Amino acid sequence: MTIRKYASLLLSSSVAGLMLAGCSAADRIADIGSPPALAPIANPVAQPNYQPVSMPTEQSQTGPRSANSLWTPGARSFFHDPRASHVGDIITINISVADAAKLQDTTSRSRANSDDANLTNFFGLESELQNALPNAADPSSLVKMGSNTSNVGSGSIDRSEAINTSLAGIVTQVLPNGNLVISGHQQVRVNYELRDLQISGIVRTEDITSDNTVNLDQIAEARVSYGGAGQIMDVQQPRYGSQLYDILMPF
Repeated sequence: MTIRKYASLLLSSSVAGLMLAGCSAADRIADIGSPPALAPIANPVAQPNYQPVSMPTEQSQTGPRSANSLWTPGARSFFHDPRASHVGDIITINISVADAAKLQDTTSRSRANSDDANLTNFFGLESELQNALPNAADPSSLVKMGSNTSNVGSGSIDRSEAINTSLAGIVTQVLPNGNLVISGHQQVRVNYELRDLQISGIVRTEDITSDNTVNLDQIAEARVSYGGAGQIMDVQQPRYGSQLYDILMPF
């Protein structure tokens, strides 16, 4: 890629980034003096990014009730189960995360190469090199190359997260084997700061306790998003120009 093409690409990307930043900035300017808006209560299935879950499962054998019998073939119990089991039922999700990771790596690499070649006697043809290149060719030292490479790298990660909270979710889908697809979304606004918590995943009905709760470590394919928005969160984020520079800068 030539310098002109690279400069053109950089300019186009910068203009596009400034246009996007301008649209976002206009919205933020319009919201000055107003707290972050809460999301409306909506059907999770009707959201544009909602996707039904499809898993390889065995078909449930539950059938119709027999004549003169309250028992349903394939039912798990005779009495009514108050735990969530149908689409639209509400379930309480206990989220407890206490993760810690500490990694440290150091890499050192070096290499030195040296090559020499000469051709002092080759049926008298070596003199032809001096005739062709009288000031450059020396049969006793035709090739002499050398290289040195050294790389040293180090890195460390020291991370810890701790989340302890609960929220109510809703059953959005019942899989053929009876497992439940759940989704929960909770927002809390304090002054001008908005906390946003989202979770989704798949649970077994056997893991739901008698008080209709389930723990995070019992949710398969769990997806947890814990974030927020507001004035403090905005100050902690790099400016749009800095983010664009970090993406486009090749060095």
